[in-house]
Amino acid sequence: MGTGTDTPHGARAHARAQHGTRTATMPVVPATDWPDPPCAAGHLVWAETVAGGGYTHKLVARGTELRLTDLQGDACAHLLLHSRAHPWERLNIADTVKVQWNAYLRAGHLLLSDQGRVLATLVADTTDGRHDTLCGTSTLVRNTRRYGDGAAHSATPAGRELFKLAAVKNGLDARDLPPSLSFFQGVEVRSEDQGDGGSLHFTGSAGPGGSVTLRAEQDLIVLIANVPHPLDPRPAYISTPLEVLAWRAGPTRPGDPHWDATPEGHRAFLNTAEFLAAKGQS
Repeated sequence: MGTGTDTPHGARAHARAQHGTRTATMPVVPATDWPDPPCAAGHLVWAETVAGGGYTHKLVARGTELRLTDLQGDACAHLLLHSRAHPWERLNIADTVKVQWNAYLRAGHLLLSDQGRVLATLVADTTDGRHDTLCGTSTLVRNTRRYGDGAAHSATPAGRELFKLAAVKNGLDARDLPPSLSFFQGVEVRSEDQGDGGSLHFTGSAGPGGSVTLRAEQDLIVLIANVPHPLDPRPAYISTPLEVLAWRAGPTRPGDPHWDATPEGHRAFLNTAEFLAAKGQS
């Protein structure tokens, strides 16, 4: 019987020897085994550390809270959200910015679909808004030009290529991938008095340990790519681990401060409630 991985028996023995091994970047299954969870241990439903240049995806239920943490200060979490029941309804960055009159997301802002409904609420943010709604993620062409390669399985994968992999695993394809939202690497639009008015200025990270917490307001497909921001000026491909934790909580209800924070948000929550009620959800 062969003992190397070049034989079926050897390969099986090698694979089974890895049972129980933990690495620095991997999902923890079951999630309830995560040490020091941010909630009651039994409520944790997703626990993972995503490597720099990696991606992840998950189906999460309405009312789930999702916390992303930039562990070392050089993560950039590019995020897409799709309605689980009807994936044609998906995160619309243009409407998220336009409806709320603000391109700079902070705690209390809503992530909206093009149906005028809330997909998620940004309930907490420790990064002073170091995020980006304007640029989207990196592409194969751009990464190939900058780093020499941008393929999904290269050393310098582009965010859109990783999103394609995550999409396929959820019954989606490239046509279902709109512009994404980026957390942890900031961009601002320069004003005329700053010179070069209207240009985009990369402000970088708020530092290690920054986190954002989202509350799912519908059942969602969550896609995340952890890759450098396309405006990051550093010549090297720098991307550090991203922590992803999610737990059972509850959706935003009437009387919650987020429900009534703005007239536009109030209307979006009403649209969402009406839509869910028609499907028999509360």
